[in-house]
Parts: sequence; C-alpha cells; structure tokens
Amino acid sequence: MVFPFKASPYYVDELIDWDAEDLRQDPFYRLVFPTLDMLDDSHRTMLEEAHAEGDPKKLIQTVEQIRADLNPHPAGQKLLNAPKEDTLTGVQHKYSETVLVFPAAGQTCHAYCTYCFRWAQFIGDDELRFAQKEANSLFEYLERHEEVSDILMTGGDPMVMKTRSLAQYLEPFTNPSFLPHIKNIRIGTRSLSFWPQRFTTDSDSDEVIELLRRVREEGGRHVAIMAHLGHVREISTPKAKQAINRLQKEAFATIRSQSPVMRGINDDAEVWAEKWRKEVNMGIIPYYMFMARDTGAQAFFDVPMAKAHQIYSDALRNCSGLIRTVRGPSMSCTPGKVEITGVEDIMGQKAFILRFLQCRDEGWIGRPFFAKYDPNAVWFDDLEPLDGMQLPWNEDGLPRQVPKTIY
Repeated sequence: MVFPFKASPYYVDELIDWDAEDLRQDPFYRLVFPTLDMLDDSHRTMLEEAHAEGDPKKLIQTVEQIRADLNPHPAGQKLLNAPKEDTLTGVQHKYSETVLVFPAAGQTCHAYCTYCFRWAQFIGDDELRFAQKEANSLFEYLERHEEVSDILMTGGDPMVMKTRSLAQYLEPFTNPSFLPHIKNIRIGTRSLSFWPQRFTTDSDSDEVIELLRRVREEGGRHVAIMAHLGHVREISTPKAKQAINRLQKEAFATIRSQSPVMRGINDDAEVWAEKWRKEVNMGIIPYYMFMARDTGAQAFFDVPMAKAHQIYSDALRNCSGLIRTVRGPSMSCTPGKVEITGVEDIMGQKAFILRFLQCRDEGWIGRPFFAKYDPNAVWFDDLEPLDGMQLPWNEDGLPRQVPKTIY
C-alpha cells in the first residue's frame, strides 16, 4: 500500500455509518480507508502496471517511488525545522517559543487518517521518520533555549504510549523548579476520536489522568490537549463524552480542537458550525481550521482557499461569540502559518487578504499582505502578488526581509 492503513475497533464500530446509502461517501469511512482514487492518474497507472507484472520487488520499488513523489516531509520539516544535533532525532524547532517532540514510542496512532500530513511516520522508513528515543537530550536542549515556553508532544499520537513511557517526558514537569521557563505542555492527539478509552477504561487510564493532573496542579504548567476533531460525530458518543469529562474535571486539562477542512469529510459550513457549537457547550475551545498540506493525497482532499474561507465565514456567522476563538483557514507552510482573512477589492484588483499567525521571522506577525485572487489556489505557492507588490516569501518559501514598521 502507498498509504498506511489502520482502524481501531472503536472507530469501526461507533463512528462509521455502515448503513449509509453510499458507504464510500460516509465521511468516517473516507477518513480511514485509502482508495486508488487518492492517487493521480500517472501514479495509479504506475502502481497498476507494477502489480500486473507480478514482481514483488518491482512493486515495492514502485511504491517507494510514488511515496517519494508525494512530498513526505512538507514545509521543510527535515531540512529547516530539525536541530542539527545527533541526539535530537525527534525534535523540531520552527518557531522560537515552541519545540515539537516526537517520542519514539508514540510514532503510531490508534487509527490512520487517509489525509495525514505525517503519513511518512508510519511506512517503516527510518530515514523519513522523526523519533526521539529518550528525554534527557531534549531537556538539555530546552535548558539551553530559555526562549522556549511551549512543548508540543506530537507524532503519531503520544496517547498511544503507556503512561510509564509518557512519564519519562512529563514527570519532571511536576516539579515547578524543573525548566521553569516551560509554561505550557501541549499534547497533540486523535485519541478522543480513535480510542477515547485511553482516558477511561484502559489499564493505565487512571495513571495517565493522574500524571496530567500532577503536571497541572503540582508543576503549575498549563496542560493543553490539542484534539484533532473534524466532525461533531466524534464528540457525540458516550465513550468520547466520558473521556472529555475526565480530562477536564480530573486532569484539569484544557481541550482545544483543530482540524483541516477536507473535501468529502467536512467541507460544509454547517458541519463546522455544528461541531464548534457542540465543542463550546462541552467546554472545548475551537482553535484552528487548517488547509490540506502539500503532501500525500492533497489533490484528492484539498479545498480551494476561496471556498475554505467561505466555509469558515459562513460557519462563524451562525455561531455565538464564544466560538470566535477559532482561527483559519490557515496554511502551515514553509514560511509559517498563513491565515486567509478575507477576499476584497484592492485598488481595482480582486485579492486575498492574508496574515501570518506564526512566522520563521517574527517581524511578519501582525502585518497583513495581499495576493491576487485565484479561485483554484489551494496552497501558498499557488499565490501571485498583486501588481506592484511582493509576497513576503522568496522563491524558496522563506520569509523576505521585513519592511520598516509604519507605526
């Protein structure tokens, strides 16, 4: 298989609508079951021809070639984000205040999204994989970088780890004197959708809740569960509700929701509005709507910027002010996080209005910029500058020098 496949029993039993008139169009079936339609015509032909030859070695080589063509590490994750230190095999440091860590034991998930932008973590190629094998070198790095306030544990999914493994990274933060400049511990997870039993009935569920509580209450750190939630169905089952309740009321963790907008899964304003309303009612903070990244099956799932912004705006118009914590649609791309904030007429030219929410050069944050309107644009490198202007990145996607401030 070109793309990895995995589905948890919970997901299969409780989220997929097996009685749907067209099962392949059910958003939750589409989310985990890869199909040949996810490949473009040329890659599909390559795969079919290699399969027809009946040579397993040739088939493996063809799969590897297709994977290499699908940009397995978008936005400079390997070349630009990873510190050049031999012991930091699973660390990224793109923005000054936030360090990402990929614990080796957490580099799988309870199930795999067909659109996952980190699909290269799960295909068994160690050269493509981020995996931090121990915590001490991470702590040494953080000690040297006092500008860092946030750690984001990611993957994969750190919540596939047993609590004793997770504790290697989190237990030290129960001591408020340990790396006191680290204020916020974020954990990126899909477990509320794929295996909410992690927080309720797993053999060490009580231990993980207690560990998170201690980081919050004894260590004085903010504990944020960065939950990948793309549809209201994910937070509507009794198991998911129980898991959310324990995280909030026993671990004292804050849950924030984020998801990409994906064709055939949630590319509808009412789907987003319903999700956000339900989240706020449950005490979950809507955080991000993302665009499909330029990797894997992007062409199968992508939604053009203009449509994504319309979905975002139409959804917000039907929601209360409490929901307007959410940002987007946002592209996590080479120069930074670029948000599409509007479409307007600028001096006679129809244009996208954009801004950086994060940037490799912090000087760009808070400065709006403009690009020609293109109804088919899906990614930052599809954009063209307005006449007489420049986009804030060069041909390599890296930020240009920040202009002088106008204040």
